[in-house]
Formats: sequence, structure tokens, C-alpha cells
Amino acid sequence: MTNVLLVHSSLFGDKSESLAVARAYVSGLPDARVTERALSPSTVPHLEASTFAAMRTPAAELDAAQKSQLALSDTLVAEVEAADTIVLAVPMYNFSIPSTLKAWIDHVARAGRTFRYTEKGPEGLLTGRKVVIFASRGGVYSSESPAAAFDFQEPYLRAVLGFLGLGDVTVVPVEGLAMGPDAAASARAKAMAEAGRLAAAAAERKVA
Repeated sequence: MTNVLLVHSSLFGDKSESLAVARAYVSGLPDARVTERALSPSTVPHLEASTFAAMRTPAAELDAAQKSQLALSDTLVAEVEAADTIVLAVPMYNFSIPSTLKAWIDHVARAGRTFRYTEKGPEGLLTGRKVVIFASRGGVYSSESPAAAFDFQEPYLRAVLGFLGLGDVTVVPVEGLAMGPDAAASARAKAMAEAGRLAAAAAERKVA
């Protein structure tokens, strides 16, 4: 059994381009038990000062109110800790990630729980998990594109996930979606093919 955490953050819900490809990938994974987390301002609110203060309080010193404030963060962290594979369906908004995904990251990044500071510097504690990101974009931002310098989606995610110990990251771009029907269809087909290839490779590794 493979535990998969699917996190998606598009404004368009089930009509999301990134989510469609992510679900196609997840459906091809062998023997997968999937936990799906849909992000919105109501399900994962932005971090508040009181919650941040509770995160910085030693567990033995937390009062009842602080424990209640940390309940959502505890749940989100537990979902990540339980996962073997984390799948992120991420649209690009204004060259970066949705604010709801940033809020999720803020709740998951917990000093002493998902990372820690040592004499040698910060150390991520979520090692041993694979991350697959399906990154949808209206334009083309891959490395050979003139617009590559405007991509603050993939570099940020790689940096913050790596900080948490999640260094095994594969990014599948779904780009050019706003560049006309033909370009969008080509982008979807290419991303779906890559999702299928990755799922098949995961199946082969499991059999081996």
C-alpha cells in the first residue's frame, strides 16, 4: 500500500487543469491509498500571529487554547508525515503559487516538527518521501523560454520543500494554456503523457 497525499489549490476546483493531470497520475499509481486536501481560504486560512506563537511554544507548555489553535496545523503535518508520495497540483498566479498553497506551507513548516535548526544549519525532517508537482501556467516559463526569469513557482517550491527535507521532487509543467486552443491541447496531451509515464515507472519500481 502506497500512501498518497494529493494537495490542490486552484480557484477552479474540479475544473482545474493542474488537478486533472495530477488525478490522472494518481489513478495510475499501483495500490495507492489517497488522501485529498483541497485548499481554500476557508479550509486552510492564512497563518495568524496567535497560531505562529503557539508553534514556537514548547509542547509541554501549550495551554488548551494554543492546542486548539494548532489543531489544523497538526492535522496537515500528520497528513504529510503519513504520505509516501506527495502530489501537488499547482496553478501559477502572477508568476508564483496561490496564496492558499502558501498558507498550507506556513502551517506545515514547523520548527522542531518538520525541520530543526542545528549547529550546522537547518535540517529538514520530512526525508524519504517523493514529491510530484503538476504546475499549470498560462504562458511558457521553462528554462529555454525568455520568460523563465518570471517563474517564481517552481524555484520557490523546490526551495521550501528542500528546506523541509523533501528533496526528491519531480515537476511536470502544463504550460502554454493561455496561448490558444492548439497550444493548450498540446500542453495537456504532453503533461498527460508524462503523468502516465511517471505512474508506470512507479508501478515498475513497486513490482521490482
